Amino acid sequence: MIKKRSNMIKEVLRRVVDEVEVERVIYLLATAAMVVAVGIAAQAAAEVSDQAPLVNAYAMTPERMTASMAVAVGLVGAIIGGLALARAAGRIGDGSGRRGAIVALVMGPIGLVVGGLVVATADGGLGTGNGIAGGVVAMAVGLIGIALGWLALGRSRRIA
Repeated sequence: MIKKRSNMIKEVLRRVVDEVEVERVIYLLATAAMVVAVGIAAQAAAEVSDQAPLVNAYAMTPERMTASMAVAVGLVGAIIGGLALARAAGRIGDGSGRRGAIVALVMGPIGLVVGGLVVATADGGLGTGNGIAGGVVAMAVGLIGIALGWLALGRSRRIA
């Protein structure tokens, strides 16, 4: 019985390794690293530059750019998670939605963390150019992406 279990576990692990495309995982991790690097670089640039305490409402400060980038990453994660959930439910496409769920589970936390860093490092309140509003939106959209990815991943496991 123990030998059968160990063979069964080995077979399941082989299938998982065969299904995962290494190139896609590497591209996804490289994209995540670039997003984090741009966020850190924008924060560093904000520390060095001399800015007035109040900025124009339409001025793009480094903090606002970082927050906007975090919103975009979280929003992409939420959209892909929603599509993966619809695919897992059988509403669109033929697949199980597993890849989309994994992408949403990677991009959602990136948006959440970068948005949280923007909010945590902000010096002033709303309207000061620190990107607080964008950071809060990024956190919310990132959480939505995580939730949709989690639901889609659970549903894709039930179908497969």
